[in-house]
Amino acid sequence: MRRPEDLLEEQIAYYRARAPEYDDWWFKRGRFQRPPEVRRRWAIEVAALEASVDAFDPRGAVLELAAGTGLWTERLVRTATSVTAVDASPEVLALNRERVTGVGAPVEHVVADLFAWEPPRRYDVVFFSFWISHVPPGRVDAFWGLVDRALLPDGRAYLMDNAPPTDWYDGAGGVTRRELVDGRTYDIVKRYWSPDELRDELALLGWRAELRQGEFFLHGSVVRG
Repeated sequence: MRRPEDLLEEQIAYYRARAPEYDDWWFKRGRFQRPPEVRRRWAIEVAALEASVDAFDPRGAVLELAAGTGLWTERLVRTATSVTAVDASPEVLALNRERVTGVGAPVEHVVADLFAWEPPRRYDVVFFSFWISHVPPGRVDAFWGLVDRALLPDGRAYLMDNAPPTDWYDGAGGVTRRELVDGRTYDIVKRYWSPDELRDELALLGWRAELRQGEFFLHGSVVRG
């Protein structure tokens, strides 16, 4: 089994290659089509997730890490004054730009490896979706250090990710193999968290998290403890 820490370049390559088909999983289309009852439950939980983000009320200057194709950027621009969307894949950021242009607050798109990037300023909100599970165990402390450096003293963070188990992802030891529609395969980091595990880990790092988990998603807000 390859170590999660050794997969970061391959993980970036995977998400660059997956950009054209990334949204198929979210919208449950193509090879991710699911039975009507699963799609119904998924839609209900997505609506609850959207309501939770709205209740969090991400205002001011928002930093979105691993912004992807803009599924959540599109929602953040409704309330933010500005959004800085960072991702290692220029391909997904191109789709993100198409999705959010002219929708709301201005968005600055930044192509950068989050394990090497440093925030140029501080923000009111740091937001990331389906990212914390891709952080290798040995880099969790450093990642939350980045979040700390990116936030204003009274800043807030919001995260969401997959709840274990899911209807697609499966891996052991923090590593899972993904296949694209054209048959290419990649090994990437995929570390599932339960609310209690993540809450306890963050408490050790000086953060206080209010997390909840449904059938499909783990999500919630995080502030300095």
